[in-house]
Amino acid sequence: MEAQVPGPVKLQHDDKANTISITVEFTGGLEMLFSNQRKHHLCIPTMDENGFPANAAFLVRYLCLHLMKDRRKELFVLEGTVRPGILVLINDADWELEGEDQYQLQSNDNILFVSTLHGG
Repeated sequence: MEAQVPGPVKLQHDDKANTISITVEFTGGLEMLFSNQRKHHLCIPTMDENGFPANAAFLVRYLCLHLMKDRRKELFVLEGTVRPGILVLINDADWELEGEDQYQLQSNDNILFVSTLHGG
């Protein structure tokens, strides 16, 4: 019997005018931290908790609070940002080329987190 793979998770907020629709993907083992789902279609707030436009740093916090079910957050974040060894691609470009965690999220963005960490 094959295991059933659940469909994408949608997080919705009441006010669609104040949300951005994005796709977030996890590979390289990171998906195990997010309910063993590789792809998630999310509607996130356009503004962060301080009233600033939502950026990649806000997205990381949002993912940890609302999407990550695993308690081992240290496997994803370290000192408030994505831990070393995780490659982040924003619309297929390295986030270092896009301003890293200061990248302002846009509707229909595709954010991919890839773990490059391997046991030795």
